[in-house]
Amino acid sequence: MSECIFCMVAAGDIPARVVYEDDTIIAFDDIAPQAPVHTLIIPRDHYEHLGSGVPAEVLSALFAAVPKVAAAKGVEESGYRVVVNNGRDAMQTVHHLHVHVFGGRAMAHGMVHFDEGRP
Repeated sequence: MSECIFCMVAAGDIPARVVYEDDTIIAFDDIAPQAPVHTLIIPRDHYEHLGSGVPAEVLSALFAAVPKVAAAKGVEESGYRVVVNNGRDAMQTVHHLHVHVFGGRAMAHGMVHFDEGRP
């Protein structure tokens, strides 16, 4: 998808600090990190979200990369959080399936935030 920023990263058209990659996925550091370690793992092919008919082997590759990214970033022992924002209400801002790996500090308990203006 030519307008998708993550597709452009996967194609090498936009530079990124790559942490891990294989034929199916690429992992790179977020440009606006929300924690000392904030790495994104994306499929090379475009899937909007988890409900977009993502093949099982792609999902497997995404989640198999998580401990590899944690090890590469030095948080495998201290711990890390894995998050997938799926759709508008989850605040998915880039509509290309991606997994966030957060770490490098103690996380707050819970991550739920409700906007008072929305039902």
